[in-house]
Amino acid sequence: MAKVELVMPKMGESIIEATILKWNKKVGDKIEAEESVLDIATDKVDSEVPSSVEGIIIELLYKEGDVVPVGKVIAIIETAIVGVGESPAVVAPATTQNPAPKEDAAHVVINVPYVPQPLAEPVLANAGGDRFYSPLVLNIAREEKIGMTELETIAGTGKDGRVTKKDILEYVANRSELKVAAPAPQVAEKPVLTENVIAKTAISAPQNFAISEKKFAHGSNFDIIEMDRMRKMTAENMTYSKHISPHVTSFVEADVTNIVIWRNKNKATFEKQYGEKLTFTPIFVLAIAKALREMPMVNISVEGDKILVKKDINIGVAVAMPDDNLIVPVIRNADRLNLIGLSAAVNDLAYRARNRKLKPEDLDGGTYTVSNVGTFGNVMGTPIIMQPQVAILAVGAIRKLPSVIETETGDMIAIRSKMFLSHSYDHRVINGALGGKFVRRVADILEAWDVNMSL
Repeated sequence: MAKVELVMPKMGESIIEATILKWNKKVGDKIEAEESVLDIATDKVDSEVPSSVEGIIIELLYKEGDVVPVGKVIAIIETAIVGVGESPAVVAPATTQNPAPKEDAAHVVINVPYVPQPLAEPVLANAGGDRFYSPLVLNIAREEKIGMTELETIAGTGKDGRVTKKDILEYVANRSELKVAAPAPQVAEKPVLTENVIAKTAISAPQNFAISEKKFAHGSNFDIIEMDRMRKMTAENMTYSKHISPHVTSFVEADVTNIVIWRNKNKATFEKQYGEKLTFTPIFVLAIAKALREMPMVNISVEGDKILVKKDINIGVAVAMPDDNLIVPVIRNADRLNLIGLSAAVNDLAYRARNRKLKPEDLDGGTYTVSNVGTFGNVMGTPIIMQPQVAILAVGAIRKLPSVIETETGDMIAIRSKMFLSHSYDHRVINGALGGKFVRRVADILEAWDVNMSL
């Protein structure tokens, strides 16, 4: 017999830990190779961790709710393979109920490349406020009846001021001296309502600017639906972005008639030749990448009073999922790809996003984002910036409109394909001149499309 260590996998450059949501196997259970052992959560996505071998689970070293650093051993599987080599390594289990390994068994560490399998819904990154709270911290807060207002008063010693497990446990231990009334627990099911319900909304306020809690009467004729985890995460991210970045939006109308004609003429050949559907999105990404290369001060982030100019152009593309939530996978080094490569990248990310097969690293590292609101028939939009980026472009629906065309012999009216580009940007670091010039440049690139360009 041999013992194989299952370790917490690394699921992205910025991810250093994950929370165990659920063990799908218990001690003594048989496990097949590639069968899911447990579900884990990061601040990006929820994932399954499969077993790399077939065997029997003999130890589970952490409990559900524990936050485990990447690379730590989380379980031990006994296999039928005859082990060769040294005696078993000592692994300290988190519980005392698991059987101890036999002294004569070989102990093998197998690190198999791991591709996470996303679950049905992404992880809750936060439950409100401006700080990230791990699921473990939120679970402890719920158990101790610590409301979000009280939770935000706890000093964090983790990265970026995060509240760690140690921080909240120390706070709980000393809480008798700092007792704060906890809010009433939320009702999980629709209550029987006999009078108007008053909803209280806690608002995150900028420092030194107090906003009192507001009350609203909603009547009695309504249903209560809990936000799913992705909706909560989106709400937290969007609220934070509007809080931190003063948004300005500039609009430009672009004549994309040549692009429409060229695509209609070439889309069948393109799909036959390259095996990819030719949509408008990669054309938009191509134009944005070119404009970002020409105007690098749009491809930046803000860190305190410093501006970080990003050398890589990684463009996020907002994708609508079947449940109407949005997710933003990233095309890395988009400026180095031609239209064929961009089409392949856009189609691949869109397919995997809609089928919940994205990896955490697919969502990391974006420096600029494009959102195609025209997909939903919208003419234009005012998109919210994806932090820590400083700008985002919404492309509206392409419509046939009567337009005045200037010619050498005079003006004339013709039917043209037109669309609006809406550019939202962070006015702390991008003024109206640069923000307006950028979206105008994207429109110019689109309008200059060569209708006779070959594939």
